[in-house]
Formats: sequence, C-alpha cells, structure tokens
Amino acid sequence: MIIAFTAAAAILVLVNLLSIVIAGWRMARSGTPAPLVKERPPVSIVVPARSIEPFAVETLARAFALDWPDYELIFCVANPRDPAIAEMRRAMAANPHVQARILTGDDRISANPKLNNCVKGWKAARHDWVILADSNVLMPKDYVAHLMAGRHKNTGLVCSTPIGARPEGFWAEVECMFLNTQQARWQYAGEAIGFGFAQGKSMLWFKPLLDGNGGIEALAAEIAEDAAATKLVNRLGYKVHLVSSPFDQPLGRRTRHDVWSRQTRWARLRRVTFPLFFAPEVLLGALPPLLFALAAAILADVNAPATGAAVVAAIYLPELALGLAKGWRVSLLSLPAILVRDIMLPLVWIRSWGSGAFVWRGNAMTIDTKGCDLEEVVQ
Repeated sequence: MIIAFTAAAAILVLVNLLSIVIAGWRMARSGTPAPLVKERPPVSIVVPARSIEPFAVETLARAFALDWPDYELIFCVANPRDPAIAEMRRAMAANPHVQARILTGDDRISANPKLNNCVKGWKAARHDWVILADSNVLMPKDYVAHLMAGRHKNTGLVCSTPIGARPEGFWAEVECMFLNTQQARWQYAGEAIGFGFAQGKSMLWFKPLLDGNGGIEALAAEIAEDAAATKLVNRLGYKVHLVSSPFDQPLGRRTRHDVWSRQTRWARLRRVTFPLFFAPEVLLGALPPLLFALAAAILADVNAPATGAAVVAAIYLPELALGLAKGWRVSLLSLPAILVRDIMLPLVWIRSWGSGAFVWRGNAMTIDTKGCDLEEVVQ
C-alpha cells in the first residue's frame, strides 16, 4: 500500500507539473502582439448580449476600436426592451466609421439561450469569416489578428479561453484561480497534445464550413454550443485550435454563490457533453496527491507534515510561477484563493453528477443526467 500511495501521489504531481510546462510553452504572455497574418479578410463579429454588465462601456468601446481593415459588429439582443441596447446605440453613435447593427428577437432552436440569441446574427453576417464573441470579452486591438493567426491547415475552429482579470474581493480572486492557472492551463495543455476543445467566449468560424454542415442550428446538438462545435469539427476531420495569448474577461465583484453556481453549472455541462473526459477531473488540484502522500507517510512512519508541505509546494509554486510568467492575476490573495479552489474542486465534481436548476442571465434552466431544458425566460 505504501508503494501504491506513493506512486499515485508522484504520478499526480508529475502530471500536474507536465501540464504547467506544456501550457507555459504553448501560451504567449498576456499582451503579446498577435503574430503577423498575411491574409486580412473582412470579418463579421456577432455579439450576443443581455442586460448591462460590469465593464460594459469599456468592452463596447474596445469592440469599436479593433485594428482590422474591414469588420462589422452585429449585436444580438433577445428582448427589444433590454437596457443594453441604449449603451450599444451610444457606442455606435460615437463610432460611426464602424459598421454596426443591433438585431432583436429570439430564435428557439435549442435549450441554450445564448445560441438562440446568436441565430439572427449568424444569418445576417455579411462575411465568410464570423466570430461569435461574448459581450464580456475585453478585446485587445489585435483581437481579430490573434484569432486569424491561430489557424493552421487542419483548423476547423479557433477559440480563446477567458482569463480572469480585475477581480474585486476574495471570491473574484478564487474565480481567477479557477479560470486562469486551472482551466485555461489544462485546456491549452490538452490542445497542445491534440485534444483541443472549443470555448464559447470567442469562436472564429469559416461560415461556409458550418453552413455546409447544418448551419448554426448544428450547434444545438448539445446544450453547450462549444461542445457541439468541438464534436462537429472533429467529426469533419479538423481540429480546434486556440489563440497564442488568451483574452481577458474582467470580473469585478463575485460572491461565494456566484463562483459556486458558475463552477457547478459548467461542471454539469462538461459532465453531460464529455463524460469520459470529465470523470478524471476529480483527481485535479492538490487534494488527491496530498491525501495519497499523507497516507503513504503515515504508513511508512515518516514526517507527515513535511511530506504534505513538499507536495503542496510542488503543486502550487509552479502554478503561481505560470501565472506570473504569463502576466495573469497573482496577488497576496492568490495562495489562499487556490486553497479554497482546491477544496471546492471535488465538491463541484460531486455536485455535477446530480440534476440542478439555476438561472443563467434570466433564463431558468435545468441540467439533469442526460441534458438540459430551458424552462422559461424571466423578463
């Protein structure tokens, strides 16, 4: 048993370190200029939105200030009385040189409210290259160039994970630790070894490719449009690739409930759409290798506190180093935030295996063991 526990702890620590090394090699530092791209085709950027979010004025201003020769912005809003429309109109008036439209209405093609909101924008897009971009993405000036530079010969889709930035309060720091050195790190490590997964925050599509294979309606095959996109692209023999430097998502204030509800919702979606890949997630974080190492130390009658400290250092120091190297959020609260995150990880994983109702952007939804239902829209 001592050998088994020791081996399990060592393997988990080494896999964790390997993921950090691969992700560190794969990703450029935040703020790194986009690689040069020879082709600069016109682009349609479809932005689904609902309500006025924190940082909305800044994210809108960034969308109108992109360094790309020809692009259009298509804002999609389900409710024509949504207060976000007034902010969009102000941004459009301040930037008349950028082609922009606001489309309202809701096309119910799925249980995914964001996808339903995007349908009208996708169909109205004038260009062959279309970016589906969440409204809370803080686009750098070279946003389009980053996405275009992510294309390779076998690329079917280019995406970016969100990088948590500008947290206000401890629980926003916890969310940064979930998003950045945990989720982004593992997604980039997976993509680097050939297991690329789409991320719905920013998705660059070649419109004829998707239109020739069921159109945007094909993304309704799964509750999460990024999961459906991953499966579709792989089925067609292509790969999902990620940008070299992922884009920021400013967080603002978060509560414990906000972080818990987001993480359990995303975990349930991953469990429903990719159960085989999701199952091993219970082994992520410091707790599993720490428990194995402590068990081995106690059985072998060696210094358990020293063993535990060594395991924690082997897990957390490289992770914090990755955050510093990439220019992500690292503060005095980062270490306690990581500790809280790793206590939450197995609890989130356990919770994901049950059904649950939640409200996402005003939409009451229920995810059970097989899928998801959109119950109603709360106005």
